[in-house]
Amino acid sequence: ASRQDKGPRGVGSITTKIRLNLSKEEDTMKRSISIGTVAVTASLMAVSAQADKWSDQFPHIKNTGDIPGECSYEAMSQKDYSGRKLTINTHAVPVMGEPTALHAEQFSKLTGAEVSVIHTPAGDLYSKAMVPFQAGQAPYDIVFGFSNFIRDWMQYLEPVPAKYVNMRQMQDVTKSHIDVNSWGGTMMQFPIDGDRHYLKYRKDVIDNPEYQAKYKAETGKELRVPRTWKEYGEIASYFNGWDWDNDGELEYGSAEVMKKDDLMYAAFFSRSVAYAKNPRTPGGFFFDLETMEPLVNSPGFVEALSDWVEATKYVPPGGINFGLGDEINSFGGGQTLFSFSWDDAFVAAMEDGSDIKNKVGVAPLPGSDRVWNRVSGEWEDTYNQAPYIVWGWTAAVAKKSKNHEMAFDYLCFFANDANHQADIAIGRFGVNPFKKSDFVPEIYVERQGWDPEIAQEYADTLLDMEEKSTNRVFPLRVPGVFQFTSAVATGTSKALAGQLSPQEALDEVAAQWNKILDRVGRDNVREAYAIGVALEDNLN
Repeated sequence: ASRQDKGPRGVGSITTKIRLNLSKEEDTMKRSISIGTVAVTASLMAVSAQADKWSDQFPHIKNTGDIPGECSYEAMSQKDYSGRKLTINTHAVPVMGEPTALHAEQFSKLTGAEVSVIHTPAGDLYSKAMVPFQAGQAPYDIVFGFSNFIRDWMQYLEPVPAKYVNMRQMQDVTKSHIDVNSWGGTMMQFPIDGDRHYLKYRKDVIDNPEYQAKYKAETGKELRVPRTWKEYGEIASYFNGWDWDNDGELEYGSAEVMKKDDLMYAAFFSRSVAYAKNPRTPGGFFFDLETMEPLVNSPGFVEALSDWVEATKYVPPGGINFGLGDEINSFGGGQTLFSFSWDDAFVAAMEDGSDIKNKVGVAPLPGSDRVWNRVSGEWEDTYNQAPYIVWGWTAAVAKKSKNHEMAFDYLCFFANDANHQADIAIGRFGVNPFKKSDFVPEIYVERQGWDPEIAQEYADTLLDMEEKSTNRVFPLRVPGVFQFTSAVATGTSKALAGQLSPQEALDEVAAQWNKILDRVGRDNVREAYAIGVALEDNLN
């Protein structure tokens, strides 16, 4: 439904468990990104926040004002959802949970809808939706979760209507993130976030001539952005436990997601790709696609876990229990030299008011000087590096919801250009680049005050992962995915705690994976896994 009068409605309401601070994609692809990006960016950069009635009422978009589009503030103000209720299950605050609630309140004011937002811990997101789905119920109109839930959830989801798929806003989404949210060519989840893991580091330390000379004198090696995980560990160990930024407090080597069941399996896979993703042995990273034998206990993965055990010696006190929020706060707050995972810790460090704004840099994940060849059964002594296009946050509409149009309108509003530009500037929000226009450095320089060199480094690092890498790993998207990743968390946590050796821990994981394969069905898993392998082997 639409309405002719303009301005936010005063009858809408929202229930949420938190208070919010409202102030706050070969050459063909390259050409597509470049041309499309220029056009979209020109549109975005041309918008002025001056005298914009929507930024006056919604300060969250003060840097851009409303940006014209099918789901802009102006467009949503023409909708009339008075007397209707939208129920959303999302993550706990702040990561994704906070922007969900913020945009719910905005949507409510614009459309008159009542929006109820339920916040759920990461470990419960899968079951919180799956249990009622399997019971034929739809307590939530919208479910937020991880993109690798798609295979298990999709039979219960309403496909994204063509109206939204064909919008200009959606045409700005990179091919990689269209693929992540689609199955068999059908978009099942609504893109709201883009994710990959990469290295974050303190430029003011790594590029410091005094520290470069000191490190060379004491180790005989160059202080530089680490090219391998071994080098990462050496540098992190050197800078662990002393006040290298002269702020009166001790700093440490690395902040990492090590807490069991709090996304740690993704950190482990990021450390594993360099050792285990061999471009000369296609046909699977997690499993051998032909035999469905788990590869998680092969020498490449074991080497990565051995490195990770060593990392427990150069994380901050209590770092073995760090979840994602802790990692964001630790690196973003200036406590560590390195970090690797999603964008959030870097963005937090670059926010206005941060003591280390424009003192941090980004680079691809470290590689390795050798890589395991599972066909020959031997190590290859050659440099290898592979990006991990990790799962990310996504959202979808329940098939049995009675509010499909309102639900898709909310998701489209969530990801509109004005909201998106504001969201990616706030580290704790967990909303990261997934649009072609996000890879234009000038946006970050002009709107967020980033140093031009850092903005260029950031855009180049992320864009190279999207368009240049042919040796990469996508998230595991198969039936039973939550069981597989939980087994990884359980096993690797035992190694980090010193209860099992890396080999023993991963042998245990592989045994659990075989049991899961038996329960879920090897052919069922193989059929789904083949889709991800085709992406990794560049068959699409």
